[in-house]
Amino acid sequence: MVFRKLPGVSASGMGLRLSQKFVFLLFLSGLVTLCFGALFFLPDSVRLKRIFLSKTESQPVTVGSENDVREHLKKGAKDPEHLRGITSAKGETSTKLKALSRKPSVTNEAKTDKKVAGGEALEDMMLSRSKTESASKDEKVTSSSNQGANTDTSFDYNKFKKCLLKPPLGIEHGKPSDPQTLQRREKVKEMMKFAWDNYKSFAWGKNELRPLTRNGHIGNMFGGLRGASIVDSLDTLYIMGLMDEYNDAKEWVETSLDLNSNGEASLFEVNIRYVGGLLSAYYLTGEEMFKRKVMVLGEKLLPAFNTPTGIPRGVINLGSGTSWSWGWASAGSSILAEFGTLHLEFVHLSELSNNGIYTEKVMNIRKLLNKIEKPHGLYPNFLSPVSGNWVQHHVSIGGLGDSFYEYLIKSYLMSDKTDEEAKTMYYSALEAIEANLVQKSPGGLTYMAEWRGGILDHKMGHLACFSGGMVVIGADDGAPEKRQHYLDLAAEITHTCHESYSRSATKLGPEAFRFDGGAEATATRLSDRYYILRPEVIESYMYMWRLTHDPKYREWGWEAVEALEQHCRVEAGFSGIRDVYAQTVSHDNMQQSFFLSETLKYLYLLFSDDDLLPLEDWVFNTEAHPLPVVRKSCLQGEGGTHDKTTSE
Repeated sequence: MVFRKLPGVSASGMGLRLSQKFVFLLFLSGLVTLCFGALFFLPDSVRLKRIFLSKTESQPVTVGSENDVREHLKKGAKDPEHLRGITSAKGETSTKLKALSRKPSVTNEAKTDKKVAGGEALEDMMLSRSKTESASKDEKVTSSSNQGANTDTSFDYNKFKKCLLKPPLGIEHGKPSDPQTLQRREKVKEMMKFAWDNYKSFAWGKNELRPLTRNGHIGNMFGGLRGASIVDSLDTLYIMGLMDEYNDAKEWVETSLDLNSNGEASLFEVNIRYVGGLLSAYYLTGEEMFKRKVMVLGEKLLPAFNTPTGIPRGVINLGSGTSWSWGWASAGSSILAEFGTLHLEFVHLSELSNNGIYTEKVMNIRKLLNKIEKPHGLYPNFLSPVSGNWVQHHVSIGGLGDSFYEYLIKSYLMSDKTDEEAKTMYYSALEAIEANLVQKSPGGLTYMAEWRGGILDHKMGHLACFSGGMVVIGADDGAPEKRQHYLDLAAEITHTCHESYSRSATKLGPEAFRFDGGAEATATRLSDRYYILRPEVIESYMYMWRLTHDPKYREWGWEAVEALEQHCRVEAGFSGIRDVYAQTVSHDNMQQSFFLSETLKYLYLLFSDDDLLPLEDWVFNTEAHPLPVVRKSCLQGEGGTHDKTTSE
């Protein structure tokens, strides 16, 4: 008998006094309450809570401690900037290094195929989940997401089309009249088809292609999501008129893109590639499936914002909603280029869902940034999501900072030039950048140095070469007397980045180049000499061409095409190279998804007429996914005010 072990209780249990019964029942009920309640206060109780909570109830975010983060991300990095060119033993760049910039770092061919092959069975099993099960879960999440809207959640796609000033694909798909330019554009299209066909043959459903070993790569950036190259390529295939390839991609997204993953993802990378890619595909085609998918995915990113300040953490488990900061980020900080590169996509998520929660999240970020003090008007790269204070005074227009500035001017342009706050922030930041970071080398090259607590580091990364395009698209909307100055600054930066290409043996640019110790626009460290099919220099060529029509930008773009063909094209795709200064190149065995999304798209647009994705109607996110200008007055009116121009 249990009672025998309780002092003061008879063996029979029948001799219990009323007061003893009451005390015993009180003790028993307290014990039960304590046991069940403890489940909800354990450090990692998300999985246990699922047992007791309704599936439709939103899960609270569990933020791991610093020790948890270190345990989770054990690849230590005391100096992340130094490690950008270093690879792991497996030949994959670590997750924390990929987060240093808008794109992942260099990868290594030297790996054992046994490990890759050993994981293929598990990967394929995950890819073959039931389509019905996935669709059912997606519908439930979409329904939950729409509950936050106050009015009808339907988005009128036909009205949206009428609000465009021009047809998205131009009158003749941007076909240039000049025979040489047309021939060059066709060459870029052939490169895209070659890259796509090999991806489909050897890596279908995986995130990226390894062209030398002819297999797929999954990586650890996307939290279990697959098909990054497919989602990244949707709009590129569509605007190039590769419709068979586009339809294959669309079918895969509809039947095989499983958003119910339970892995650790980079909030930034999932947003710019998957959310951006699906949004762009929807706006260009009107396919409702893309909208349904992106709304499901968008809701999965919201728990990352559940911090004391509303500044999202960099890593999120897409299944549980648990979020944490990168292990290498100083004092558990969030990264400027990551939390500052959400605005464009989240505004469109609100537009499509008629749910303001997404816009509220990114506007809260802006509110905090406006409130805190900025050293010399500059925005440091590290911010605490707990205190809302800067953690380090390291400022860069390259990795860690880059796309934050890009999204300020693009937020203004995408708002149909009504977002005055974004405009003010951008031009104020640009003024501070010019005063503190823009330098002129002894040889006359203009570059953007990095700033470390008041000390300049005379280095410019390939990632910073987007800034030529950024400055030129904002030239018309600043102070009128500064328009020519901005055009000149954009041209000078783009020229410097071209020099970083032309001064290498391969005519491709290094990951970073310096302007000290007698060097100008050349990499002086072995770890900076690689090229991973990056788009930023070509991106600036495209914008400079569109806004100046100086023919040299098309010539520079063609030089890049020839270099890519000679040094990066292999039998089964395109690969990055480890040393742009070597006469005989060594390939890194990786065809990055952004090569399909950005590099080839910008080249195609460079050799197309301006009416293909006209800049009056479209703004490109930092993965080159075109998002439409939001014309509120037109969308909320009775009908489009631009019917005539759109239908012409």
